[in-house]
Amino acid sequence: MYLLGYDIGSSSVKACLVEAESGKIVAADFSPKAEMPIHAAYPGWAEQNPEMWWENLKTAHRSVMEKSGVKAEEIKAIGISWQMHGLVPVDKNRQVLRPSIIWCDSRAVAYGEKAFNAIGKERALSLLLNSPGNFTASKLAWIKENEPETYRKIDKIMLPGDYIAMKLTDSVGITVEGLSEGIFWDFKENRLSEDVMQYFGFDKSLIPDIVPTFGIQGTVSATAAVELGLKEGTPVSYRAGDQPNNAVSLNVFNPGEIASTAGTSGVVYGVLGEINYDPLSRVNTFAHVNHSPEKPRLGVLLCINGTGILNSWIKRNMIREGLSYDDMNRLATQSAIGAKGLSVIPFGNGAERILENKNIGCSFHGINFNIHSIADVVRASQEGIVFSFKYGMEIMESMGMNIKVIRAGNANMFLSPVFRETLASIAGATIELYDTDGAAGAAKAAGIGVGIYASHNEAFASLKKIMTIEPDAKNQSQYETAYQEWKTNLNLLNN
Repeated sequence: MYLLGYDIGSSSVKACLVEAESGKIVAADFSPKAEMPIHAAYPGWAEQNPEMWWENLKTAHRSVMEKSGVKAEEIKAIGISWQMHGLVPVDKNRQVLRPSIIWCDSRAVAYGEKAFNAIGKERALSLLLNSPGNFTASKLAWIKENEPETYRKIDKIMLPGDYIAMKLTDSVGITVEGLSEGIFWDFKENRLSEDVMQYFGFDKSLIPDIVPTFGIQGTVSATAAVELGLKEGTPVSYRAGDQPNNAVSLNVFNPGEIASTAGTSGVVYGVLGEINYDPLSRVNTFAHVNHSPEKPRLGVLLCINGTGILNSWIKRNMIREGLSYDDMNRLATQSAIGAKGLSVIPFGNGAERILENKNIGCSFHGINFNIHSIADVVRASQEGIVFSFKYGMEIMESMGMNIKVIRAGNANMFLSPVFRETLASIAGATIELYDTDGAAGAAKAAGIGVGIYASHNEAFASLKKIMTIEPDAKNQSQYETAYQEWKTNLNLLNN
């Protein structure tokens, strides 16, 4: 008995096959091996053809089936994870009307700002828990105004994962989690937002029927069964955006539990057990996968644009040729906590939401040509990334989140001893590193959706912990001094 998971990213599509009883990954692959193209006709635009996701899914899927030797009838459920906030419009024949406007496209910012002011900032935050921002609803508003002929043809709108589910099942649906990430959901009334729909002039018929996050959302159609070599009728029983799904993959379901990633950008995603929001909208708040009106479970999403990209920039521009990221991590350990007073503000990858969408750039503070080495530069940069996490986590704590444990995959910046030890110490939290990924998490979650597992704890009982990092109490004051110096420099730039 096996479970199948797909993870639809903007760089590649991953497929993963998990043995249900043991939780073991029996095969995994991704496509393409080079990154999928993102088309940008104008600065700030970012589009992808949804059919490209489907073709790459088929390639990765075929590879997984061939590697595993598993028969189609042995697959009992399918789960889907996707790049959040994208917009896929289809006509009555379920044909895609235009390329998807994906998560990193910024053309709709002004539409979200106008909606925020028109609805009323306090009202919008209290009902939507976010400003409409540059999310899916605002992207649809851009199409309505700038491509009216396309807009008139739209029968349904979907997020990227909903499109993949449609291709698999020939049925169209959307989850409450998906509606909330698109800023279509009213958390006070627990329904589609009247304010958003009325302000933008959207007809409610554009929104697909709501399907459960866990549960049978549809079954593999005859057409998809032929294309993929699956058994017709196999249930699709889970779908979620990539950050909620990353939390699922790390068994993060309950209030106070935290999941984190630190690749090109960095994310801290925590579960909140009450309806709340940041009054300055510096973090995003969406429905978590197990949210219900009776038992609120909100995913508070802190996103930092300038994380691993700073580390890679230093490698390209400041590290001698031939040194690897592992070498850089070893270099960082040669510098003391606080990097001899050198401080790096890491925000060089565009406007940062935690700074109320200001773009203050990256900057180095306190460089002394007589005492600082490249080891100090690397350490100060990694500490600066951690301190940006801490700065955002203070916002999350002000919303009522008690951060005691941070779970993460053993990858990217978490491979650095300096990064993870600094994060554990400055956050006062234990870090747990696991061997998992989004496609495997989606597969196991699909098992919950069809009742193979009685609970999420049973589904993720096989989750393999690689390492635990405890806060360094002995050097706590040194970490705190370095953080306060970093924050002083940030405040000078941010005011």
